[in-house]
Amino acid sequence: MTERTGGPVDPGGGPSTERPRSKILLVDDRPDNLMALEAILASLDQELVTASSGEEALKRLLVDDFAVILLDVQMPGMDGFETAHRIKQRGRTRDTPIIFLTAIDREPHHAFRGYAVGAVDYIAKPFDPWLLRAKVSVFVELFEKNERLGELVHQRGQDFDLMTEVAERLIALDVLLEGARDASPEEIIAAAGAEVRGLVARMSPFARSTPTT
Repeated sequence: MTERTGGPVDPGGGPSTERPRSKILLVDDRPDNLMALEAILASLDQELVTASSGEEALKRLLVDDFAVILLDVQMPGMDGFETAHRIKQRGRTRDTPIIFLTAIDREPHHAFRGYAVGAVDYIAKPFDPWLLRAKVSVFVELFEKNERLGELVHQRGQDFDLMTEVAERLIALDVLLEGARDASPEEIIAAAGAEVRGLVARMSPFARSTPTT
């Protein structure tokens, strides 16, 4: 198992703020096939992770999320069909697109079996490198768009939680002031100050920095 790591580096020596590269899983029991796939997909500038068996691929999928899986059909032990079946049984990976790469004859029933276990495409070898690269790039783009959408939904949820808390604190402050008519001014100021400080503390991460003159 190998893995292309390392992303763009800031000229100042620090890590880049650019979005991390998506991961693509390449599964084939033949090292020469894996090297060929890496060469074809290198220009996409994504993180290429290889596995030499179905078992190894399943282990990688336990800890990493992949934009797409390129899966060889003919492998000793657990073949591509069984590997794909197990991938689709897992909640975390069932929606990960799988492209089958195979040297098996092009009889329709082989392709039907591939689609039946959840593959999105079935490509017979030898394949057109340009076509393969184009198809992989489409799934990478879809993966990245879904990631951005998920982040946006999460951020909107956080904003809603914050506004709910702000509203609750303002209501608590209003109730406090309404019910503190018989308290001393010092007690009212202290209690109100505590509520305001809590509110300011929650809002401060979202405050815009004021420019200095």
